[in-house]
Amino acid sequence: MQSIKSISPPPSSDGVAQPITSPTSQRAMSRHGHHARYLTLVHDDRETVRVMPDNFADAEALAREWARVRPDSNFHLRVPVEYASLQASRLVQGPYLWIANAETYDIAIAGVHGLRMEVITDAPLPPPESPRAASPPPDPVLEMPASFNLELNPGQVVGIDTICASDDLDMSRTEDGTIVDGNFFGMLKITHDGDDHSMAFSGTRLTDAIPPGYFIDARTMGRLIAADKPITAKCQLSILTVEQQYCDITLAFSPMWKLGVTWPPAEPLGDNKVKFFLRVHPGGALEHFDSEMVVTSIYYEAMPDLSNVEPASYISPANGFAMPLMEFIPHLCRMLDSLGLSIQARTQFVSNSVSAFGGHKNIAYRFMQPHRLSAAIDLSVTADRCVWTRIFLMWRGVLDDEMPNFAQAGEKAASAKDWKAVVGYSEGSKDPKNFRVLEISIMDLS
Repeated sequence: MQSIKSISPPPSSDGVAQPITSPTSQRAMSRHGHHARYLTLVHDDRETVRVMPDNFADAEALAREWARVRPDSNFHLRVPVEYASLQASRLVQGPYLWIANAETYDIAIAGVHGLRMEVITDAPLPPPESPRAASPPPDPVLEMPASFNLELNPGQVVGIDTICASDDLDMSRTEDGTIVDGNFFGMLKITHDGDDHSMAFSGTRLTDAIPPGYFIDARTMGRLIAADKPITAKCQLSILTVEQQYCDITLAFSPMWKLGVTWPPAEPLGDNKVKFFLRVHPGGALEHFDSEMVVTSIYYEAMPDLSNVEPASYISPANGFAMPLMEFIPHLCRMLDSLGLSIQARTQFVSNSVSAFGGHKNIAYRFMQPHRLSAAIDLSVTADRCVWTRIFLMWRGVLDDEMPNFAQAGEKAASAKDWKAVVGYSEGSKDPKNFRVLEISIMDLS
């Protein structure tokens, strides 16, 4: 690939920036995906969001038309580096990537789902539109009557009239302001168990039976999807030993946690305990006898019971740190390096979660302390002189509106934290003469 030392408009003899000329670059394949990508155009204090053009010529024409730039006016496009692709951020020195031709445009949009592009011109702003008399918005509908027909016994049907209530969700319109009739889909199930009768309501279900013309609010669907997706800690455990030997690894979970998937399969012991019977080899190979598999680490999932707790409360400005995504990933790599993880271990740890991280603009995180971790998931190994390193990372996405709460708990404060003391790191984990156990766990609370 041709190296790019500087991507900015070079000045001409008259001081006016001129476009960069270069051979036509190969189109980025990500532009041919099935999901629409969006371009935010910014000019002075105005913004607009449009579907991202496939090429530079269309993007330039769109920007000129929207900003109403005269043909004789100076006109340039630039993208703040933090909004450009990862490839661009590595190549550009300075705060902006100047978009002057197809090559720089392709670099900016490669692999991004949304791009922010600023229009720089000396053309005067268009005159403001005449203000229109705005009618006051209607009052939100927070309560709505609902009726259910219940068949208690074959042929015996009764009706129940009740009220559907919401704390903040307007039942009369969707998130984008579209007015709806207030029709809702649901299922009311009556369970008979002796003299006990209970009712359980299941919310919106997207099926082919839903007739066209009905709207499903995005926030409601988000809550339903989150409720159906249990929060799970994904854990990997590896062992380094000097000589070949047999050992048992036992996991014991508190009543507030339960075991999910394991590989290799664990042997249940009862009382919320499981066991792995292994023969460990120098170099990190683990021979699992029940499955006759040889692996480099044991994988298991642990799911906490958060039915009465808001998951986001586990990471707050009082106990955690938050920063933009582009700062978080390199910061996390440095923290894992300080905790003794090898390049291979921390690369695998981060790469397995980078797609989840990428779904958020900001990340808040904290590491769980050893005594709290042992109280939730107790781990024991039948070996002498065992040195433990248990790293349990909890994280969640943070909206821009919440970031001011972390003003005193950002990247600088996180880097100054003594994480070795937090996770109970021991220098013995570097001694090859010791029997060493390394457990790396991550839990997404978003």
